[in-house]
Amino acid sequence: MSIDESTAAKVASLARIRVEAEELPALAADFNRILGFIEQLGEVDIDGVEPMVSVTPMKLRLREDVVTDGGQPEKVLSNAPDAREGFFAVPKVVE
Repeated sequence: MSIDESTAAKVASLARIRVEAEELPALAADFNRILGFIEQLGEVDIDGVEPMVSVTPMKLRLREDVVTDGGQPEKVLSNAPDAREGFFAVPKVVE
């Protein structure tokens, strides 16, 4: 995939970044270098490689999945500015 100047201008517009016309060739070249690097990463053979949690070797702490402090809906809802029928009530934001 190759990014031309018009595509770079559109990306800049979508990202709400002002890019002057004389800077567009350099921006398109940067995008092309980034995409080339991503394509190189796609060629790496990762068969048999375990997923990592961190770049430093560490184990995830596992714990039993149990409810430790529940069954208090009245207490939780007492903090709500508006609660109805056992739920938090919020203003409608989607018409």
